[in-house]
Amino acid sequence: MLRKFLTIFITLAILGGGIGGIMIMGKLKKKPEEVEFVSVPPSLLYIVAEQKPASVNVVVQGEVRPRTDITLTAQVGGRIIDVSSSFVDGGAFNKDEVLVRIEDADFRLALTRAKARVAQAQQALGQEQAEADLARQDWQELGDGSRPSDLTLRLPQLAQAKANFDAAKADEQEARLNLNRTYVKAPFKGRVRRRIAGQGQFVAPGTQLGEIFATDVAEIRLPLTDANLATLGLPFGFIESASNPGPDVILRAQIGAEFNEWKGRIARTEGAIDSATRQIGAIAVVNDPYGAGASNGIPLAIGLFVEATIIGDAIENAITLPLAALYGKDSVYIIDSEDRLRKKSVNVASSNGKEVIIVGGILPEDRVVISPLRGSKDGDLVAPIADDSTKTQQSFSDPDKDPLTADTKTQTTNEG
Repeated sequence: MLRKFLTIFITLAILGGGIGGIMIMGKLKKKPEEVEFVSVPPSLLYIVAEQKPASVNVVVQGEVRPRTDITLTAQVGGRIIDVSSSFVDGGAFNKDEVLVRIEDADFRLALTRAKARVAQAQQALGQEQAEADLARQDWQELGDGSRPSDLTLRLPQLAQAKANFDAAKADEQEARLNLNRTYVKAPFKGRVRRRIAGQGQFVAPGTQLGEIFATDVAEIRLPLTDANLATLGLPFGFIESASNPGPDVILRAQIGAEFNEWKGRIARTEGAIDSATRQIGAIAVVNDPYGAGASNGIPLAIGLFVEATIIGDAIENAITLPLAALYGKDSVYIIDSEDRLRKKSVNVASSNGKEVIIVGGILPEDRVVISPLRGSKDGDLVAPIADDSTKTQQSFSDPDKDPLTADTKTQTTNEG
């Protein structure tokens, strides 16, 4: 009994000593020093707004096509006896050059027979004219002064002889035309897209001989939205004139490892809107695309897919900013003199995949934020960092140089 009591007493003593030791150590432990939290303003990149003329351009894409594109057909039938060396796929020819010759022996014989009929009809007409004159003379000598009938004066016979002569002349002209049509000539200067018929082939009237196109003017249909038309100041149904020329167009395409440029202009716009795309076509033209209009000897080939930059009017006193500066559709953030954020509503004249043109809402020398806000809001203190690497494109900043940017229907902003 005594041993059991001692065991319990010793156990309780050990537990009490442990608890007391822990309490003493807790009181002897040094309390941590209190640290005051200091808020650090977020760092934001900015650029300084600069005011200068900017050119509002629109970039679209289109396919080069000829203004005149026809299928060459035979007007008379026969065997092809000769084909020009220019009448091959891709061949170049001049206006009135003979491309195909059809055997003409039958047509020469037909012309000879027609000439003989003309001679016969002419002789018959002369004879009938003489008989009519003689009949009139006889009536005047033997008549009683009354008006003679047409049969008496042989007027119907004379009219029939004249009609026969006119018909013979028409047959001669037709035979001559058919003979001339055995020489199939180019109606314009151009190139062969595809040759269909060859030497030795028999063709009938209306048989297709080949497909050719003119090289005097190349056209590119450029689809535009109503917003694009408003940006360029082009009305529906626009047709250029000497007093109202169309906007200039820079055409670009990669051929091989090099990019080539051709210069053109907007000659007209279509008068109807495409019901499927809700767009309207503007027709750009390039004169002599295979000659003077070529780029360093590279022609603007028919069928080539090109990127077209339509040069808009220059805007004075515009501010060009990177697209990253735009929040939403018409807002930017600037950093004021106290390094606080200020939200500004701006007037966006044009935007593209890289830049926006601002014509109101901010001032030159304003520090415009171009980096994400990361939770900062209007009025917050920030740490501004100048971004000297941001450079605006020449397309907006320098209207005298060729543009490189595109006006698009969608844009990416920092909001969200």
